Amino acid sequence: MNTPKTLSGDDSIKTWLEHPVGGPIIRDLLAQSGQNPDVLKPVQRLAIKRLVKLSKGQFSQEMVDQLVARAAAGEVPAGAADAAVEAPEPTTESADADAAPEVERPEWVERLDQGRFAGKTVIVTGAGSGIGRATASRVAREGGRVIAVDVSQERLDDFASEHEGAEIVTLVADITDDAKVAEIVAAAGDRIDGLANIAGIMDDMTPIGELTDAVWKRVFSVNVDGTMKLMRAVVPVMLARGTGSIVNTASEAALRGSAAGVAYTASKHAVVGLTKSTAFMYGPSGLRVNAVAPGATITNIEATFASPLGAERVRQAMAILPDAAEAEALAASITFLLSDDGVNINGVVLASDGGWSAA
Repeated sequence: MNTPKTLSGDDSIKTWLEHPVGGPIIRDLLAQSGQNPDVLKPVQRLAIKRLVKLSKGQFSQEMVDQLVARAAAGEVPAGAADAAVEAPEPTTESADADAAPEVERPEWVERLDQGRFAGKTVIVTGAGSGIGRATASRVAREGGRVIAVDVSQERLDDFASEHEGAEIVTLVADITDDAKVAEIVAAAGDRIDGLANIAGIMDDMTPIGELTDAVWKRVFSVNVDGTMKLMRAVVPVMLARGTGSIVNTASEAALRGSAAGVAYTASKHAVVGLTKSTAFMYGPSGLRVNAVAPGATITNIEATFASPLGAERVRQAMAILPDAAEAEALAASITFLLSDDGVNINGVVLASDGGWSAA
């Protein structure tokens, strides 16, 4: 009988769940809070220690250390071992002798390009959390001056405190408010090298037959009007210098009809229209305008299901969903397009979705 490997915080959640000791411990821990291992499927390839950051304080480093110690001691909770799901032995009918063994993929590690944004000013909306925060962080750590915009002063203060020494201007603003948009541009000054339009909201997954005017107007106000207002405001500044890069946040919902409700889906299709029209109009003047279409991403934007039909249809489509990406992976795509590395790219919608759009 083989001795199970010793688990650590660097092992993936999938490895923990499949471990004869670690699996029962994790399942018992989840059961105590009324949950099952399915909640960890989107992040199963991440190291278990990453839950400390992703859980926003609900899962501490101390808890990780305790799990590692319990696993090392072989501390299987009473009755939990019986609940473990064991993989069936391969049979002659089902086994494929030529099938390659499953290999645990190494984690992606962010690698900074020091100085990539040196001397540049970049506006990032939604900078207090999720993809916006990861993007603002990467620009700042790569030498850029960041105008960090969010609706929460608390989140902005927390973000700035993590980047002491970086050139960051924080601004609480509603991007649908013309006066606030003017404040954002004024804070940037007479040089705006980049705009990352990331702030956005989800709908309630309703199909058009159940859609309310309130949901439609709210989603379009932020996702379309806010995006348009920031683009409109920065274009004159960029034109004056003959250069500038705008990256809008679309979504898988901009590429397909099965990723969200009708309001969110239509709003993200509109973002693609804003992107392509602006790229066409101002490309000869030195502006580049692109969009990133994220797939499943670990952010603070939560989907709610107000419609049984919407829930049923969208969840069916989610069956082919790749593992969720961390916000930093999306920031890598966005900052690539924002930077001079994207010099020959204009008017594209980059699907940063782990291959979801190829399915």
